[in-house]
Amino acid sequence: MGELTAWGNPVAAVGESNNFAVSFDKVVDSGELLTGTPTVEEVTTTDLTIENKAVSGVALSIRGETVAIGKAVTFSVSGQTLASSPYTIKITVSTDSTPSQTKIRFIQFYVGSD
Repeated sequence: MGELTAWGNPVAAVGESNNFAVSFDKVVDSGELLTGTPTVEEVTTTDLTIENKAVSGVALSIRGETVAIGKAVTFSVSGQTLASSPYTIKITVSTDSTPSQTKIRFIQFYVGSD
């Protein structure tokens, strides 16, 4: 497993479905955008259902910073359990540079009891 390289939701409750947005703004070159459908996978268990994986199509506010279109990955997560917390998720995405680059980030989130 890689080092945690992006911030994740700190706490999710059992039974929730949560939307995540992870910025790649500081890891892509100037003028470079994320492209294609990202791969988002759980690396700690097989509990989670991860859906709606996409490169951002609008500017987003992530942790108080505006992240431009095409510089973040969004997805939704459900199925977390208290017993398996914390969870680590690996996000892999390509860029539109020539040649294309592959960028990888790891996030972690915890499950609370309410």
